[in-house]
Amino acid sequence: MFDPKELPVEMVQILDENGNGDEAKIAAFSDEWLLDAYRAMRRARVVDERLLRMQRQGRIGTYAPFSGQEAAQIGSVLALQKDDWIFPSYREVAVCLTHGMPLEQFFHYVRGRLSGKRMPEELNIFPTQIIIAAQTLHAVGCAWATKLKGESHVSVAYFGDGATSEGDFHEAMNFAAVYNVPVIFFCQNNQYAISVPYAKQTASRTIAQKALAYGMKGVLVDGNDVLAVYETMKQAVEAARRGEGPMLIEALTYRLGPHTTADDPTKYRHPEEVETWRRKDPLHRLRVLLERRGLWTDAKEEEFVAKVNEEVTAAYEAAVASESGSIADVFDYVYSEAPKLLAEQKEEVMRRKQAKEVK
Repeated sequence: MFDPKELPVEMVQILDENGNGDEAKIAAFSDEWLLDAYRAMRRARVVDERLLRMQRQGRIGTYAPFSGQEAAQIGSVLALQKDDWIFPSYREVAVCLTHGMPLEQFFHYVRGRLSGKRMPEELNIFPTQIIIAAQTLHAVGCAWATKLKGESHVSVAYFGDGATSEGDFHEAMNFAAVYNVPVIFFCQNNQYAISVPYAKQTASRTIAQKALAYGMKGVLVDGNDVLAVYETMKQAVEAARRGEGPMLIEALTYRLGPHTTADDPTKYRHPEEVETWRRKDPLHRLRVLLERRGLWTDAKEEEFVAKVNEEVTAAYEAAVASESGSIADVFDYVYSEAPKLLAEQKEEVMRRKQAKEVK
């Protein structure tokens, strides 16, 4: 009897958890690239830790930490061009920041401002998607439009392992393959969909092998190895740009913190499991490589972290100082031209607001 769990699975890896690997492949990365990648990852970790503390202090709303997933996010986005499209879930903060989203913009979002969902015009980043897997459909639609218009952009849908249990994911995969559109499905398998472990999420040995059923290529990559993620994503993007269609990438990683600040992971995870994955920290393995090449020191680390903390503080203060707007803004960000009923509702809200202010 055929057992899908017996399918051969090869995981792409260049740099292991101790900072060692295939020297020939590692040598292909310049010192400048390695430093840029590490700085982006270290910046992301500092931002994430600060945001988590700010939520606990009541300065921002509910937040979804991503520490542990920096290599998956940074490695993948570094392989994109500036005009490629990103369709993020609520955990892709590092992706969006690296692709150009201002940190102040994100503070508007986590403080509940409508302006936080409006990306600057020059950024090809769709608004953060809260509905699980819905962004996969949006990414496919954008990729289809790109193909019909004869453009060279590639669309990337970011999602977690839990999203692969949603119908939207499967519909998006099927449509993308049938119409051969330039889209990358990038799954960060961080082992848990809130409290549901991967073993209860699917009977497949990997998520990557699900691509086979839809007629596209699927690749499993060490999601804590920024070099392997970059190379895998680069190949997928180049293939899509050449008109070779979609690809599913599964980046095997781990969420070190809670699902969100409303979650208590100690209720469903053993400390030993967390510590096992902590030893695979994506930042550690790259820093070991940098130190071995004489490119990074404790002093540089301390200086860089201090600089990022100053950046976070400045962005937060700027967001707080610039906060303005009213309930009327709710009516302005859905339609380019408001329908008659919506316009009447806005007028009613404004009349009530003015009457309240007079009192």
